[in-house]
Amino acid sequence: MISKNKLSTEGSSKFLLTGSILAIIIAFSPYLFYIYEIFPNGRIWETSLFTYESKYYEDVLTAAWTYSSKIVPLILLLIWFFTCKHWWYHVILVPLVMYGYQLVSVFYEDVYLDVIAMDSGDLVIMAPFFIIILSIVYLVRVKIFDRIYGIDLSELEETEISVFSSISDKDMKEVKSFQEEDDFDEIDQSNLLVEDYYRKL
Repeated sequence: MISKNKLSTEGSSKFLLTGSILAIIIAFSPYLFYIYEIFPNGRIWETSLFTYESKYYEDVLTAAWTYSSKIVPLILLLIWFFTCKHWWYHVILVPLVMYGYQLVSVFYEDVYLDVIAMDSGDLVIMAPFFIIILSIVYLVRVKIFDRIYGIDLSELEETEISVFSSISDKDMKEVKSFQEEDDFDEIDQSNLLVEDYYRKL
């Protein structure tokens, strides 16, 4: 009993600590963005550890502003992706990849002075990834739809129900059970039972 309570207390305290850290990061995200203001003006930034030269922007402050405009949304999207409990959370990968690609492009352009033209070509490069993510999301949606409504999608071709039918699969099963119990003619049977079923509703 004591060990279970101790484990649950430790688990909840870790959960609280993680939530608090994430909340602080989100609350201070404007300050994270404006951190670029601490960088110097000028083409070269020299520190005791390294020297950074801005070749494309020709200004370290402008390069830092560009990086922060990519890094902050990337951090917020990562938090959203790892904490989202909705079934469609895989779609968040699309803007995540976009910001990640743009960050790499900006860095590559500034360090190597090789212009990639990121705003014109990145959609073509990322299109296969978008298609894969949307396919995964669609498959997840189909699985959830199947679990909620109890429809076996492999049997859709065998049934006479269309996807756009006004009668759900559950209702049609009940109608068929009415059909098996009664001894009406085969022609009039389905119309009468559907009407009877809807009257009982």
